[in-house]
Formats: sequence, C-alpha cells, structure tokens
Amino acid sequence: MDITLHYAEKGQGRPLILLHGNGEDHTYFVHQMEYFSRTRRVIALDTRGHGKSPRGTAPFTIWQFAEDLLHFMDSQGLAQGDLLGFSDGGNIALTFALRHPERIGRLIMNGANLDPSGVKPSVQLPIVLGYHMASLFAGKRPKARKNAELLALMVKEPKIQPEALKKIPNPTLVIAGTKDMIKEDHTRLIFRSLPHGELAILPGDHFLANKEHESFNQRVAAFLDKD
Repeated sequence: MDITLHYAEKGQGRPLILLHGNGEDHTYFVHQMEYFSRTRRVIALDTRGHGKSPRGTAPFTIWQFAEDLLHFMDSQGLAQGDLLGFSDGGNIALTFALRHPERIGRLIMNGANLDPSGVKPSVQLPIVLGYHMASLFAGKRPKARKNAELLALMVKEPKIQPEALKKIPNPTLVIAGTKDMIKEDHTRLIFRSLPHGELAILPGDHFLANKEHESFNQRVAAFLDKD
C-alpha cells in the first residue's frame, strides 16, 4: 500500500527534489532549500519511516524508497525533475535512476555508495556492531526495532554492480568530501562507471551540504545550470 510522504517545498520553476540520508529528515537541506529556491521549485522529502513520513508496512529498503519517490512524483503531477540525494538519499536517487531515468533530468549523488564495502572500515564496523546489538532486542523493544531497520540499510544495502551504471543516460554529478566516510576510490569508481558523469571532490567531510554549503551549492548550481 502506498503511503503519503511528508515534504517541504519552496520557490517556483523546474523541480529539484532533495533526498536526505539515513536517520535524518528534510531539514538536513536547510541551506539548499534557501539557495536553490531563488530559481527553482525545491521539494525536500522525508523518506518512509523518517521525519514525519509514516513507516507503512512495505519493505524498508532502498528499492522501496525509490518506488515511494515514483509514487510521490505521480501524486504531485511531476513528469520530471532534477534529483539531489545525500548518502542513503544518493543511493535512493541512483536506484531511481536505474529504474526510471525518464523521470529525471540531471542527477546529483553526494556521498553515495554502490555497496557497503564502499564505506571506510572505521565507520562501517561500528554500524555493523550496532546493527547486531539492535537486532538482539528488536523483538522486545520498539526503539531497538527501529534502529535495527535503519542500520540494516547501511549493513545490507545497496547492492548495485558498477556495470549497471552504464545504463544511466542522465548527466550525473558525483560529489564527495576529501574526508568523506565513503572511500575515495569507491567514489571514483561510481564516476568512471557513468557514461555522462562529472566528479567533484570538495574540502570537507561526508556532510558537505550542511557544513560547507557555500562551496557545495555553487558546484551543484554550476552543474544544474549547464545547457
């Protein structure tokens, strides 16, 4: 059964849809909402089970989140829009592009990964341990069950082969920080696998859009505004 996703929007013009990361909500993009709404209709979603969006009963997976996005666009009458996804939001955006490229103009993936091996071990190991701990208590404690679901997204997903990216016809910007939690060689692998990719590695960590929003926004704007 489809759910109704919570969202915030600002501005007018070509739609730019923003997808936040794991455990966050649309407010992560506060600096992007303000900046891009000067020239665009900016729509920031709360993913299923995040923020004010309901959990529903469908599987809690990246693939399901991509289908939720399709349902949202259909319900809003959005034939097409540009897509900017951060972290797990980037993985959702990539999955959506593999399934529904005709619904996207330009694609921006910030801090995305193809599979869990793309995350640096110093970050991934605590996530795996946290997932196993939460799973132990998931049957008895609702909070533990929710944590287990969230962490499972980073332990078990995504599962995308680099060769699959060759099918994406959209102009795509792959953007990451110099001190990102995603391995730089993995980010470069994503870039190299895209037929119409651009790569930007900016000073900063995983949370560029929030912490280094001026340089991030300028680089994204330069990509979006190309003819």
